[in-house]
Amino acid sequence: MKLIITVIQDKDSNRLVNALGENKFQTTKLATTGGFLKEGNTTLMIGCEDEYVNDALEIIRDNCSHREQMVAPISPMGGNADSYIPKPVKVEVGGATVFILPIESFYQF
Repeated sequence: MKLIITVIQDKDSNRLVNALGENKFQTTKLATTGGFLKEGNTTLMIGCEDEYVNDALEIIRDNCSHREQMVAPISPMGGNADSYIPKPVKVEVGGATVFILPIESFYQF
């Protein structure tokens, strides 16, 4: 058995949770915050048997898209704010970060 931990953008969460549910994957949804953009993310925990890991990964890949987003830089700490001119930067966001962990034992009470 494996535990798939998937970190995705909030914008992709409903679509992915629905697609996983349609394919009989049970998920636990956690609200998280990303460290780089400081925006809301969703972390999903998906438990599945080894033979279904590739199916789950395919569903994740199909439902989490990359896109570009304009982000204003954060003002430098302790610097002179008068001389700082923020210029929005285009960054790629979205997709999924996936961790697959082996499960030694599983209990459901």
